[in-house]
Amino acid sequence: MPIAAVDYNHVRLTVSDIAVSKKFYDDVFGFEVAFELPPNPDVDTKEALGFLFGGVIYKFAGGLLGLRPTAPSDDTFGEDRAGLDHLSFSVASMQDLHDAAALLDTLGIEHEPVKDLGDAGMAILEFRDPDNIALEIAGPNS
Repeated sequence: MPIAAVDYNHVRLTVSDIAVSKKFYDDVFGFEVAFELPPNPDVDTKEALGFLFGGVIYKFAGGLLGLRPTAPSDDTFGEDRAGLDHLSFSVASMQDLHDAAALLDTLGIEHEPVKDLGDAGMAILEFRDPDNIALEIAGPNS
């Protein structure tokens, strides 16, 4: 009998520089922080939050998104290797996609134009994070 999964729980991305990645995800998405190692933690706090590996876990309506700063500084993401291809977040409308593109422009983040996927019933906005991880915003095209 297959596993009776009802939804995904979280995704954790391996990043090379937590300060750079955290600023990017804070600026772009503004998710609430669920767990983060505080500055100058005591031994008990370090032990309790050891699963973060010095990173952060965000909470949003769709689940949890973690950033784990364990990649070498010269490493970058590649969707053509085994593993993740891209990570897509949902928005409610085509206007939200255009608003997201405007925000990325304001932040100086390169992105593709909003693409209408026609009969698929959706449109997407593609861009990359500081580690070159492929990100997407998807919403209805009507």
